Amino acid sequence: MRYQVKFRRRREGKTHYRHRLNLIRQDLNKYSNAKSRFVVRITNTKVICQIFKAYVEGDRLVASADSTELKKYGIEFGLTNYSASYATGLLCARRALKLLKLEDSYGKGDIDGEYEVVENKEDGPRAYVCYLDIGLARSTKGARVFAAMKGASDGGISIPHRPSKFYGYDEENPEDFDAESLRNRIFGKNVSEYMISLRESDPEKYKKQFSGYIKKGIDPSAIEGIYEAAFSKINENPEKPKKSNGFDYSEFKRFIKPKISLDERKKKIDEKLASIKAEN
Repeated sequence: MRYQVKFRRRREGKTHYRHRLNLIRQDLNKYSNAKSRFVVRITNTKVICQIFKAYVEGDRLVASADSTELKKYGIEFGLTNYSASYATGLLCARRALKLLKLEDSYGKGDIDGEYEVVENKEDGPRAYVCYLDIGLARSTKGARVFAAMKGASDGGISIPHRPSKFYGYDEENPEDFDAESLRNRIFGKNVSEYMISLRESDPEKYKKQFSGYIKKGIDPSAIEGIYEAAFSKINENPEKPKKSNGFDYSEFKRFIKPKISLDERKKKIDEKLASIKAEN
């Protein structure tokens, strides 16, 4: 049997095509309406959230956000932690709903950590449905990809999911979901408590481990307030500022010749013929 070479992205370990096919496969009665995928990727320096639609010619981007944009909203530290993942998902969701003109219809104002899946409203437009795409990441309990999904869900996007991957879920008592535990993780309370305890027990290790926080003057007790203010700013203005390179091209010379009329062209031809006859 002849060996068949696998797809490039499969060889590179970037795409699991069986999972991708299950995500983008659509029912026949949907009349080729493309599914939307909420894609979450986490690197060493940032969290990336994107919404894609799959077409035959390739994927089309609907909206995107990454955690480096959180600096505009006051979060200048921990751009890859659980709270930053939640904030990036929230920013991507609010940005997508603003493009679709659904920002006033859907979205959660108060972040309380409660488990909730966005449902369609009886009067008004239906909710925007996406399906979570975590790529090759492990789907373990408390993973940051699910924090980004929670942020997108609270932002107003309907993502089918269960609470089993969140902090506060107990397998022995699945009905007793501890929303307060999840809220504390979203607002970085576990980080602030650890910072305070480490500062009291081992000041040298605290200075070494949280040197970036100390340089920026971030006090552990102020972390929750920073995140709370950032979440409210994201809900108010999720738009991405347009980039400008600072150059003004209005004074540059244009090398495109302006179009001339038929009479002007005939006149130029007559002038050329007259000049040729005069030379001869």
